Amino acid sequence: NVLCLHQMALVLLLVMLTACAAVPQDLSGKMFTFPEATNTAHVRITTSRQELSAVTVCLRFLTDLRRGYSIFSLATPSSANDLLIFKLENGVTEFIIRNKLAEFVGQEYGLNVWHSICTTWDSASGLGQVWFDGNPSSRKLISSGTNIKGSILIVLGQEQDSHGGAFDTNQCFVGMMSDVHMWDYTLSPCEIQNYMSDLSFTPGNVLNWKALDFQIKGRVLTEDKQKAGL
Repeated sequence: NVLCLHQMALVLLLVMLTACAAVPQDLSGKMFTFPEATNTAHVRITTSRQELSAVTVCLRFLTDLRRGYSIFSLATPSSANDLLIFKLENGVTEFIIRNKLAEFVGQEYGLNVWHSICTTWDSASGLGQVWFDGNPSSRKLISSGTNIKGSILIVLGQEQDSHGGAFDTNQCFVGMMSDVHMWDYTLSPCEIQNYMSDLSFTPGNVLNWKALDFQIKGRVLTEDKQKAGL
């Protein structure tokens, strides 16, 4: 009887673990809504990748924030800012790789309008670039010779000042976000333009909006995407 009870408990545990296991979701036609400023609400995205020697991140966002805010935060245990895309109040885009910063200026954007952004970087050249609403920035040296390496944790809606935490309400994102993709190589200008124009493109092989493994923490909503302006 004791053996049977142990077996039943094991079966129940396995069922519970299976039920709790994250299943990638197809978010086509959906968006994340971050409705309020907090230091808790965020979307946590996991990936099995442990090392990146090159990367492209693309996403779309809409906000009325006039202060600075985080768009995409990737941390490893050894580096809270292994990859960070941050918008400043003056419209400047900060692109940080391996804790090294480059600022990209002159990319004007409006409030309450959907914008598309893609960032590219590769370790061999060390060069990074920011594409905004179809227009490329100049290419700038950010970090070369070292890869992003470790237990990768990606957060939308907050900036990680430690691996998975230390959020600041004054840096959080409030608005809507959609079509998040990430590749382990630099996309060609043609592929970036296809993404920007919402045409057919190769989905991300690290993060794919059509098969996204994520967890929502706090008040973040998954809603039908409002397409006006896209």
